[in-house]
Amino acid sequence: MGSSGVRSGRLSVLSVIGWASLAVLLVAAFLAALGALNQTTYGSSSFVERYLTAIAEDDIATASTTPGVALDAAELAALGVPANVSTAMFRSDVIEVGPEDVRIVRDVENDDGSHSVTASYRLETAIVETTFDVRPLAPLYGLLNRWEFAVSPIAVIDVTAAHSPLFTVGSLELDTRATKTGDDLAAFTQVTPYLAIAPAVYEFGYRSTLLEAVPVELPVEPSSRAAVTVDAIPTATFVERVQAKVDDYLQSCTTQPVLKPAGCPFGIDIDDRVVSDPVWTMVSNPVVTLAAGETAFEMPPTEGVAHISVEVQSLFDGEYSQLEVDRPFQIALSASIRPDGSIAIQLK
Repeated sequence: MGSSGVRSGRLSVLSVIGWASLAVLLVAAFLAALGALNQTTYGSSSFVERYLTAIAEDDIATASTTPGVALDAAELAALGVPANVSTAMFRSDVIEVGPEDVRIVRDVENDDGSHSVTASYRLETAIVETTFDVRPLAPLYGLLNRWEFAVSPIAVIDVTAAHSPLFTVGSLELDTRATKTGDDLAAFTQVTPYLAIAPAVYEFGYRSTLLEAVPVELPVEPSSRAAVTVDAIPTATFVERVQAKVDDYLQSCTTQPVLKPAGCPFGIDIDDRVVSDPVWTMVSNPVVTLAAGETAFEMPPTEGVAHISVEVQSLFDGEYSQLEVDRPFQIALSASIRPDGSIAIQLK
């Protein structure tokens, strides 16, 4: 009985030791797995890599909500942009090309616990290296590492929309006047800042019935400030419509049976007595060309030729004759697009 009790006690102790050893092993395995997760999936390198991958996959919702990406009022002020700066470019189908061939080349832990993570990636044909500073947040469930960008990778793009307030970036059309008021709304050339996810390549341009701009590609690196000009110029349709208005105006001038048609660029002084109604015709109309001016598209002084046919009587000898004379003239004008899409022309 006594011997059996001793054996039972020893077995109990061994059992406790066994379970304790197993528990230690399990805890050690858990801690090892946790450490591995915090070094890999939840590590600072993976945090940066996930951000770049989100951009590459056009998952802008994920990229823009990554911790440390959003800018607060103080950060916007430090960048010199207004608090209501547009985030309209934070959409899918806006980026032309995202970062490709992403790899982490360095991950340096700093004394304060932050990390400096250097990533290499390709933007079209350019190989770029960028160092992102990330810092730890409170761990998830108190166990898993979390990170945020210490400096936001968001870029600022100053868009100059020359001669039209509208421009396109990717599949998106934007109006540079959206956040403006007062006299700024009427400016012929608009300059407006936009926040943009970076790194990425954006393509800016514009095309409508009356205006077009040659597409411009803009590579944008993280935490940078870039500038692009969308230079809208008149399309052939715009020029044709202005030409038609000029031709109609000159044709209306030829319907006035007078020597000097009112409000018209041509006329004639005759010393002899006019004995028939003058008949004006157009020999050649000015050919419309348009170039951007300060406030509108301008046509420089351009020559045309009108012809007058009229019967006159000489005051010297009373003889009658038919006067046929070509009269060169010039017109200049400015043309602009009204809010309703029609063309306004001002002769000079």
